[in-house]
Amino acid sequence: MSASILLSMAGGLGLFLFGMRVMSDSIEKVAGAKLRRILEIFTTNRFTGMVVGIVFTGIIQSSSACTAMVVSFVNAGLMNLYQAAGVIFGANIGTTVTSQLVSFNLSAYAPIILLAGVLTVMFCKNDRIKKFADIIIGFGVLFLGLSTMSGSMAGMREVPEIVNLMASLKTPLVGTLVGLLLTTVIQSSSVTVSIVLLLANQDLLTLQIAVYIILGCNIGACTTALLASMAGKKDAKRAALIHFWFNVIGTALLYMILFVAEEPVMKMIWAISADKGRFVANAHTIIKIFQVIVLFPFSNGIVKLSCLCVPGEDVKVSYRESYQLKYIGDKVVFNPATAVVEVVKELDRMASLASENLTRAMNALVTLDEEDISEVYEVEKNINFLNHAITDYLVKINQTTLPIEDLKSLGALFHVVNDIERIGDHAENVADAAKQRKETGIVLSREAQTELGELLDMVNKLIRYAIDMFARSDESHMKEVIALEDQVDAKEKDMQKRHVMRLTRGECSPEAGMLFSDIASGLERVADHATNIAFAIITADDE
Repeated sequence: MSASILLSMAGGLGLFLFGMRVMSDSIEKVAGAKLRRILEIFTTNRFTGMVVGIVFTGIIQSSSACTAMVVSFVNAGLMNLYQAAGVIFGANIGTTVTSQLVSFNLSAYAPIILLAGVLTVMFCKNDRIKKFADIIIGFGVLFLGLSTMSGSMAGMREVPEIVNLMASLKTPLVGTLVGLLLTTVIQSSSVTVSIVLLLANQDLLTLQIAVYIILGCNIGACTTALLASMAGKKDAKRAALIHFWFNVIGTALLYMILFVAEEPVMKMIWAISADKGRFVANAHTIIKIFQVIVLFPFSNGIVKLSCLCVPGEDVKVSYRESYQLKYIGDKVVFNPATAVVEVVKELDRMASLASENLTRAMNALVTLDEEDISEVYEVEKNINFLNHAITDYLVKINQTTLPIEDLKSLGALFHVVNDIERIGDHAENVADAAKQRKETGIVLSREAQTELGELLDMVNKLIRYAIDMFARSDESHMKEVIALEDQVDAKEKDMQKRHVMRLTRGECSPEAGMLFSDIASGLERVADHATNIAFAIITADDE
């Protein structure tokens, strides 16, 4: 009898976890990119960040996912620690939405909800509607799992061993440890609180112990963010610690209050609760709101505490020491909602390396500095490494559950990484010309050097606009890019004509003329690649 009940309980838990995962993943696919932009735009101060954290977590039904995303944003430099603190505080309130939904006992409607979602997926041809149907299916499976668990728990009351086990949870410390361990294993405080809610509804847990288990859940919920930050930069680790210290300090404060006034607190929560399930859900919400109200004024102190725990700055690695990815790869925990953002940051970094290397190569062409020439070749090796590594990463994430809008942009990202790599190749070609000039004594006239410098200035300005547009997904410089691209084309044609005139007048050697013509043509092609990068954001929107 007890074995069949436990199997039923395990099956119900499996359905619940699977339903929550399907629902959360489907929401991220449909709205993940929009929610991410909301996070980027509306987190300029702690209060708006907190509101966004509440809404965001309430929608995706996971404070762990929200906090892990915040850690990724901090790691990518898109959010500072003070902004992250506000979002993390809000996420702690938003996570209580799940337990509130569970407490309303919608299990009776689960089969209808599930059937509606399945029929939509089977017969609807609109892919976007199908994605919304996946959310409905996840919601239905979640409540079907709840119904199964609730039924099995009703049978648990007839099993003495289980009743005795639950009765042994008497002390607050034991309850807190149980909540901490369960949440650490399941990786979701919402799931743990939902299980506690069902147990309380079946009189298998006392309400007092239920409250202390919830306090343990608070700390256990920090595990996901802490794990996500392990391979990140120091600020990412600090962001995870903000979540940890918020919950630890908040739990300690509540322990002190319950030690002094446990009975009045329990009566207050019971006064606004219709049954034991609602009591657990309300206790979860009240605990989180209390923690935020008390600790929000001290959020700067919590940020400073996290900085004390992780002191120092990240070590900057030079081009010559090693080639490595900064925002993506095996050393950074993968998060579907921020994967494309992190690729864009990596491409932005790669583009800056290529642009700086082009300027370095052009300087070497004039100065014939051996160290600059060598540096161009070293940086080009780094750019080639980034090209292969980012391309491999794009192939990898193309096979995962990215938000729909991010999937559309992947094709453009493949083109961008190729255009940046080609800019790097042109810098290497200029370094080859500088090396040839140094070895053979080719002389470039002052007029030729001035013209090349003017063309480089125009190309560099175009590259800066293009990188800025691409990195920020901002089309505000599009007119300038188009105008500059036309100006570069006209300038290059004019330079070629002047070059022919100098040749006919015997003012430069054929060798110098060929070198000048190749470099001018190369810079014009760099402008073309930069323009492609600028137009990539429009291509991504149209796909």
